[in-house]
Formats: sequence, structure tokens, C-alpha cells
Amino acid sequence: MNSPLHHDDEVKKKTWKQTVLLSFQIVGIVYGQLSTAPLYVFGTMRVEDLASQEEVYEIFSFIFWTLTIISLLKYAFIVLKADDNGEGGTFALYSLLCRNAKVGLFPCDRSTNEVMLYEETSPSKINTDSRARRAIEKHKIGHYLILFLALFGSCMTIGDAVLTPALSVLSASAGVQRSLSDMVPRMFSKSQHTQESVSEALKRYVPVPTACVILVGLFMLQHFGTRKIGFMFAPIIAVWLLFVGVVGTYNVFYWDVKIINKISPVYMFKFITSINIGRWRLLGSVILCVAGSEAMFADLGHFSKKSIKAAYISQNMHAQYFNHLSESMPRHCKHVYIVLSLLSSAVGSQATITASFSIINQCLALNCFPRVKVVHTSKTIHGQIYIPDVNWLLMIFSLIVTVGFRDIVKIGNATGLAIICGMLVTTSLMSLIIALYWEKNFIVSACFFLCFGFLEAAYLSACLLQFHKGAWYLVVLLAVSMTIMLSWHYGTMKKYEFDLQNKVSTDWLIEVSPGLGISRVPGIGFIYTDIVAGIPAFFSHFITNLPAFHQVLILVSFKSIPVPYIPESERYLIGRIGPKDYKIYRCIVRCGYCDHIRDTGDFEEQIIRSIGEFISIEQSDIESMVPPDERMIVVGNSAPDGNALVPLDELDSCMVNNECQINPVGDTLESTSRPSKKKKVRFMLPANSPKMQPSVRKELLELIDARESGSAYFLGQSHLVVRDGSNFLKKFLIMAYRFSEKNCREPPVALKIPHAALVEVGMVCTI
Repeated sequence: MNSPLHHDDEVKKKTWKQTVLLSFQIVGIVYGQLSTAPLYVFGTMRVEDLASQEEVYEIFSFIFWTLTIISLLKYAFIVLKADDNGEGGTFALYSLLCRNAKVGLFPCDRSTNEVMLYEETSPSKINTDSRARRAIEKHKIGHYLILFLALFGSCMTIGDAVLTPALSVLSASAGVQRSLSDMVPRMFSKSQHTQESVSEALKRYVPVPTACVILVGLFMLQHFGTRKIGFMFAPIIAVWLLFVGVVGTYNVFYWDVKIINKISPVYMFKFITSINIGRWRLLGSVILCVAGSEAMFADLGHFSKKSIKAAYISQNMHAQYFNHLSESMPRHCKHVYIVLSLLSSAVGSQATITASFSIINQCLALNCFPRVKVVHTSKTIHGQIYIPDVNWLLMIFSLIVTVGFRDIVKIGNATGLAIICGMLVTTSLMSLIIALYWEKNFIVSACFFLCFGFLEAAYLSACLLQFHKGAWYLVVLLAVSMTIMLSWHYGTMKKYEFDLQNKVSTDWLIEVSPGLGISRVPGIGFIYTDIVAGIPAFFSHFITNLPAFHQVLILVSFKSIPVPYIPESERYLIGRIGPKDYKIYRCIVRCGYCDHIRDTGDFEEQIIRSIGEFISIEQSDIESMVPPDERMIVVGNSAPDGNALVPLDELDSCMVNNECQINPVGDTLESTSRPSKKKKVRFMLPANSPKMQPSVRKELLELIDARESGSAYFLGQSHLVVRDGSNFLKKFLIMAYRFSEKNCREPPVALKIPHAALVEVGMVCTI
């Protein structure tokens, strides 16, 4: 037998190995953009905008200090510490505020405390009551503003995921065109006219088609998942960094050793003192050097500041083609550079694509984005996901940008605006986190906001000066994505309010049953509803017109909690509705914004097990239930005498192996390897069932019998209708919501409900 010490060594070795592998993936995902971002700064400036060599030095100083202040000081040292249990991004900050300042906008009912019980046991619970927190909790306008900031920041991340691939790939494709153009004089040395014609054709037909092919290939790779892509891209970035590092060192010593001294903030001060509109516009390109910092936070990768020395630029800024790195390459290395630049440009876009998947996944759980399919690409790391629908939309919009603009300067202007807007949102939310979550002095929070906010506001003003030169496209993306998010959140909230206002009490169901002559049919009826108290209106409408329901009813509600993950042992809240003879139960499934319990094939089995545990626990805890039908119990394999119900396949395994182990719910990867038509799990009582109390044993047997008789699933289909005389904004939001609802993933698919057993009850919600 292995000693505990040996076991601990194995665990440490495994953890160390996972850490090394994850760090290797991060090189391919996050460092790709961080290491290539500074290359676009001078590439998106026009030669005529730089009047002198001294001005290049000043821009170089700006690049260095922008990287130091924003990427290193703000993000690496401060923002990354505000992760939400390993999750990052604007919605992670929003969830922290929701838990610690009560700024959530969903209406609540009497059972909110039971549903949110998980928060009360969280170590991050704030006990003190500050004046700032009371002020924010009191004013509802502040809640809307914080939600708007979170949605706005999410839209900027999505916009960055559209623009950055187009910018990086088109920039590298232009290098291919220049390399081919350099070969033209040698191929057509006798005809000047032919040389000009071929060069013009290459300039017109090579960059954009090449970029489009690479973009399609990049987005087609996404279904392999973060892990495989990380391992695929990490060697490319490692070779790329080594290659440009050597070339950068060569440039420093060959062209201008003095460039090392130009990082002095004196040059930045000179730039500011002689500022004008033309020079101020250049800052819109400078902000591209920190592209990837916001994506780094959303991905929560490790930070490493990478910058490329600009020595060659200081002496060669008036070259015909203003691409400093490609022009600085020795001739025998240029073709190697072209290949590496194409590969690294695709890799450099990966961080923003991955960040957009993470942000949209968080929006989904908090009802701020239409239902889409989320595929978990890792069995061990829950945050590694792939969203097919979003992936193809990002590809389409990125191709539109590439084909429509055909100019890296214009795309760079839009990208810079997306980057700086996202950073301003993070600064605003972080200032609230410092005051409300970290409970620092208000002066500390104000200093953070003013220092970083002032710097980023300066960059924002520079980007707005380029609005007519491509930055306007970001506003188009913002309008589309913000409309989808706001309308979905608004429509979902209105539906929930309608359900709360029109629910019926448990007493109504008990009193009306004899009068309607309601009969009980064999089987289990699963009623999916958003409310966590009372009977949903659509079910009362159903039994009024068709007076019958199953011998066992289970009201299932999914409730998103503003935390990343809920442990399996604390996920299910089970309660009883009405007298025991009615056999009506309520199951509240608490989900974090990174959990996807609805997509698991074993979900129904988990609910049956949880109710079995509830029946077993209820008898021993009956004294504390006052009244019994109002109490919810957290269950998670915690029955006093072990499992109350045992699946037959699990029992067979126990007999063969003399041991029994309950497997947790598998992720999507595991479920895809199973047959498409899964055999229904059957239950039986455990071996110690004779020791159970007769009433418990009887109720468990009735539950097993109902399971054997089959299951039906009831879903309410509420159709929103706007009242006559409503304002235009309300009509527009509801129209957008209905369009999204019609074209998004259907709830039965999201819940993996068999269509043959599905009963949809339609209702009209007039708001």
C-alpha cells in the first residue's frame, strides 16, 4: 500500500505537470497577441504623419511607458488580482459587484434568500456596511449604469475579436505582397511597364485574398479547443519571439544604439509640449501596443511584457513601404520572416477570440445573451470552451472588415477605439471593486480611477479624431451586439416579472383539484419554470383545460448565481409542495456563470437522486421544517445512511468490483463519446433499505415506480406582446427580443428533452 507521503508527492508532481502544460498553452494563446501587438503601432501610421526622427523617438517613448503603465502596472499588478474564482473579464467584475453590493437587476421573490444561500457561505462575503455601498444599493439608476458598463465592455471585447484578426492577418499578408514585389524587378528586368503592372496587380490581388484564406483557416481551427490550439501555436510564438529578438538586437547595434536611451519619459514630455491635432492623432495608433492586455484579463493568462525595439524606424521611416520589421530583415532571412509573420499573425488573434467565448459564456448564464450552444473542450479545465455560432459570426464580420476596408490604417483605427473603450470600462468597474469589494479607502479608489482614467481618456480622444477614418465600424458592431444583449436581458426580465405576477399559490392547486376532478396518471412530470415559489401560470392554465397530471410532479428551476462554479454538493435545493400524499417536489438547480448543468445527459438522473436524498433527509430533519412545504434543503449525496437510490448499472458494478463509486456529471466531451440514444437509468433501493422508516421506504418506492412508468416535460412558451400606446424604445426592444428568441437555440434542445415527451403550453404575456 502506498504511504500518504508518497500519495502527496504524486499529487504535487501531477499539479506541477499540469501547471507547466498550462503555461505552455498560454504562450500560444495570450503571448501571441502581447508579442505581436507593438508591431502594428507604426504600421498603422502614415509616413507623412511623422515629420522628423525626433518625433519617432517621442512615439517610441510613449510606446514603452504605455506598455509599462497600462499592461504591467494596471493589469498585471492590479486588475488580475480581481479575478472571480479564476474567471476574468468585465462580467467577472460585474458578478463580484452583484454579490457584494446588491446591484443585480433581476426581480426577486420570497425564496431569494434560499436560492442565494451559497453566497452567504462564501469567504468573500463582506460584513461591513460602507456609505458607498449603501448609496449604490439605494439608487436603481446606478444598477442600470453598472449593467450597461458590463454589457458595453463585453461588446468591446467582441468587437476586438472581430477587428484584431483582420488587422493582424491583413498586415502580415501585405508583407507577402511586398516580398513578391521585391522579386518583380529580377523577373521582368527588361520591361519597366511590365514591372509596374505586375506590382500593381500584386498589391491589388494578393493581400486581401491571402488574409481571407488565413482568417477562414483560423476560425475553422477553433473547434479543436483551447488546449490543442495552445499546443499548436506555442512553438510558433516561441520561434517567432526568438527570431524577432535576434533581429531586434541586430537592429539596435547596426542602426542606432542610442534608441535604448530614448525610453526616457523626457521624450514623451517633449511630445506633449509640442502637441497639435496631427500629433495627437498618432496616439490612436500608439494604444495598439497594449492590445491583448484586456484579452489577457478575460483569458486570465500569465502576463509577460514583450516589446519590439524600434531602432530601424528611426533611420528608415521614409521608406517606400512603411513596414519597419520586414524592411529591417536581412535579405536571406526575409522569406523566413514572411512565413513566420503569417503564422504569428493568426496566433496573435487567438487571445481575442478566446476572450470573446469566455465573455459570451458569462453573458449567457446571466441572461444577457440569446441561447447558443457551448462546447466544453477540456475535461479538466471548465473555462476552456468553444461556441460554434459565435465563432462563425466573428469570422463573417472579420471577413467583411478585411474585404470592405482593405486598409490596415482604417482597421487599426477601429481596433484602437475598441481597445481603449474596453480599458475604460475595466477602470470604472475596478474603481468600484476597490471601494466595495476590497474595501479600500475612497481616496484609493478615486486615485485609481483618476490616474488610469485620465491616461485612457487621452487615448480615447485621440481615437475619436480618427472616427471618420474607419473607427465608425466599431460603432456598427456596438449597435448590433448591444441591441441583442439589452433586448434579450429586457425581454427575459419582463417574462420573469410576468411569471411572478401571475403565479398561483400551492393552496390553489390543493383546493381546486377535487372540484376539477383532476386525475393522477402514472409517471413523473417535470415542470420547468423560472420562478422558485408557487405554481407557474402556464401549468395552472394547463390543468384547468386538461384536468390531469402525473403521480409525481417535480418543479425544476435553474437559477444563475453570480459566481463561476457551484460545487456538485451544493447545487441542488429540494423542497416539498403541499401534503406528502400529493408527491409534488420543487428542485432549484443553482448554476454558476461557467456551469452548464443543463447540457448534461445525466441531468434527470441527478434530480431523481437528489429527491431520493431529500426524502431520506426530510424525516430526520422534520423538526426544523416550519412549515414543511416552505423549507428547501441542500442535497448532494449527503443522506444519513448513504445513497437513498442506487442506479441498477451502478449496483451491478458494485457486485463485480466489490466497490461502488458514483461518477460526477460528465462534461460535453464525455457525453459526445456515448451513443446518441442513451439507455434510461433504472433505480432501486440500496441494500440497507430494510432499516429505513416505513414511510420513507414507501415514498421512495413510489418514486421508483413513477420513474419506471415514464416521464413528461412541461415547458411554458410565453409570447411577449406590447400594449397599445407603448413607446418606441419598448416596442423596438421587444421586437428585437422576439427575433432573437425565434432564431436562437430552443429550450428543449438546451435541456436535451426528448421531443416525444415534451408538452409546450403557450401563453400570451402582455406588457
